Amino acid sequence: MNNTYDSFLDLVKYPIITEKTIRLLEKNQYCFAVSVKANKNTIKSAVEQLFDVKVVSVKTAMQVVKKRRVGRFIGKKAQIKRAVVSLAPDNTITFFEKE
Repeated sequence: MNNTYDSFLDLVKYPIITEKTIRLLEKNQYCFAVSVKANKNTIKSAVEQLFDVKVVSVKTAMQVVKKRRVGRFIGKKAQIKRAVVSLAPDNTITFFEKE
């Protein structure tokens, strides 16, 4: 593990659930928001350790910083890094419990 992170929970922040990422679940690909300074190797090892799965590939993309205005004040939204993780065919991650 890299020395800049206290744990893998600091590296992988939360899963991103949108219409596009739900379609990716059918291809056994999962999307996570990760730390901006994380690289593909640390993301791969973090997902393997946290969810006990075998990761085949990791694709990353930086989200564009968007300006936001509240009254006369202009600011920026926080920048996040998106990681699309492809798992081995026999592995899955359960986000929602079935009743």
